[in-house]
Amino acid sequence: MTADSPLDWTEDGQPRSSLYGDVYFSAEDGLAETRAVFLEGCGLPQAWAGRSRFTVGELGFGTGLNILALLDLWRRRADPAAHLHIFSIEAHPITVEEAARALGRWPELADLASLLVAAWPPAARGFHRLEFPGLRASLDLAVMDVEAALTRWPGRADAWFLDGFSPALNPAMWREEVLALVAARSAPGAVAATFTVAGAVRRGLAAAGFAPEKKPGFGRKRERLEARLPGPRAASPPTPRIAVIGAGVAGAGVARALASLGCAPVVVDAQGRGGGASGNPAALVTPRLDAGLGPVADLFAQALRRAGALYRDIPGAVLGEGVLQLAGSPRDEDRFGKIAASDLFAADALVPLASAEASRRLGEAVPAALDMRAALTVAPAAILAQWAPQVLCADVARLQPGAEGGWVLLDAAGGRILEAEALILTIGADIGRLLEGLPINPVRGQASWTSGSETASAAAWGGYVAPTGAGVLFGATHDRGDTGLDLRDHDHQRNRQALAAALPQLAARLADAPLQGRASIRATTPDHLPLAGPAPGAQGLYLLSGLGSRGFCLAPLLGEHVVALAVGAPSPLPSDLADLVAPDRFQRRAARKGGR
Repeated sequence: MTADSPLDWTEDGQPRSSLYGDVYFSAEDGLAETRAVFLEGCGLPQAWAGRSRFTVGELGFGTGLNILALLDLWRRRADPAAHLHIFSIEAHPITVEEAARALGRWPELADLASLLVAAWPPAARGFHRLEFPGLRASLDLAVMDVEAALTRWPGRADAWFLDGFSPALNPAMWREEVLALVAARSAPGAVAATFTVAGAVRRGLAAAGFAPEKKPGFGRKRERLEARLPGPRAASPPTPRIAVIGAGVAGAGVARALASLGCAPVVVDAQGRGGGASGNPAALVTPRLDAGLGPVADLFAQALRRAGALYRDIPGAVLGEGVLQLAGSPRDEDRFGKIAASDLFAADALVPLASAEASRRLGEAVPAALDMRAALTVAPAAILAQWAPQVLCADVARLQPGAEGGWVLLDAAGGRILEAEALILTIGADIGRLLEGLPINPVRGQASWTSGSETASAAAWGGYVAPTGAGVLFGATHDRGDTGLDLRDHDHQRNRQALAAALPQLAARLADAPLQGRASIRATTPDHLPLAGPAPGAQGLYLLSGLGSRGFCLAPLLGEHVVALAVGAPSPLPSDLADLVAPDRFQRRAARKGGR
């Protein structure tokens, strides 16, 4: 047992909760118990027959054994084209080492256990997505209190594993309010299964609308419980044909998310892959640092975790680990300490550095810094090639509603490019050409880079510097309302001056180096948050735009969110964070002001 672990081990090697004094699974045979109580109790695999999408919810992730058994059954008995969505909740996560030890009891599931252990999330508060592509399955794990997690989850489960510790030892997990939330997050005809037949649990399930029924138990337990919600199980809706307009990191993130759900997206872009800042030789993957530690901080913490996990799986994508955020004032030092201490991040993800240590790391005198160890420097070209390997080069000038629904993409001459049942627009500041009324503002940024033996550690301060693998990239200018894409010598000099103000010794070493560069247009919004979700007032039209300078941090997670909305799958984004980035939020705010 580690100092912060909720788990200890019995003399015979069984994992036991040090918080609740209860076992994680049966000492007789935990895997057999899981299969009998939860899989059979929820009518699996028969319940997912004929479904292209099936969702299982769980209260009490624990060692992950239930999910391991579920994945094993899914790979053996599910339609090869179907996708399994799992949502689980754990307020007190165990360590990856503890999970590996606990799951090692079943060598017949060693291959699945290794996948789960390899994806094991850090003990950071929030939602964590774990993906198992070879199994056509994904898991959203909420590390938080059960009531908060159920309130924030936007999905609807077809089956529930109610596997909290004993109601006598952990009564908070089995309260009527919690069971009512389970019912509210259930699809019609959903089944809940549990090992306990305690009267309070039966009454709570009945009050929530379930019909509970006792069934023969497992091992020495005489009885277990199954509970069903009324209503027929709905068939899975057909997946629409989806076109993605834009092949930068936002469009590539959307294309990857569609492919992970078995869809075959068509990606359309006038320039091919790598428009906007996605065409630079390097990019930083950093969060927006918000000392308020509210929803904005939560969004960026979750986005950084997801981006890092996905980029590390792409060969050649990660150019460097860690980015130093330099303090601009003593107030920044206090802010860094507050953010680093937050439970939104893993314990070692953000580490404040005194000036002496930051200076040692960068090789010249700098102020105090925040060592963002979870941040990355990435190669955009490697990411886009992996996620959007095929791009239809066409300039979409206009969108037209289809005769029988959907959308038709037209070129400047009115020629038909293609038709799709749903569209996802990811073209940044250019989005106003196709859709009016969006609060998107253009900001021109020119980046500069060198080629040669000189390199640098990644750092940010308002400007930034990053290694490219073949030199150093730095910049970038920030000119609101400017949409020019011409390369400007004056802006190269502005970038040199900004670099010299922050890192004068590096700037001096690069003073005579010839510069290459590129100008691109960032898309920003009035509240500096993206637009991710359904376009206001347009059926079958979705947006992922306004990512500003955080595109490589936000695009992977928000791409999954927008795709989930488009295909009717559970989103990895909690409902309050989805509301934070919803494209109609400005209209809703204006309506509220007008109603006062």
